[in-house]
Amino acid sequence: MGIELTEAAAERVKSQLAKRGSGVGLRVGVRKSGCSGYMYTMDYADEIGEDDAVFEEHGAKVVVARKHLDLLDGTTLDFRSEGLNRMFRFDNPRAKHACGCGESFTV
Repeated sequence: MGIELTEAAAERVKSQLAKRGSGVGLRVGVRKSGCSGYMYTMDYADEIGEDDAVFEEHGAKVVVARKHLDLLDGTTLDFRSEGLNRMFRFDNPRAKHACGCGESFTV
């Protein structure tokens, strides 16, 4: 399965990397935090390590540490504009509950 990117998310990743001038993709992970248990993390991926899994769609790469795959496998990453807000959105089938603020989730 892995991580899927919508075309909108891929375009956003590519434009941000181009603006930054370096990087191989978007690094996605999770950490324990928030009101519900886990919180998504995102950063630029400047390299791909041997413990990383790489997923590529629409010309953009998402890099995930293998230790995070059990919480992220099957997730679709989208980029949306809603009014004045522009954000990445995670559609994670493993998330059973999200907190009211939408920042954290439980499995």
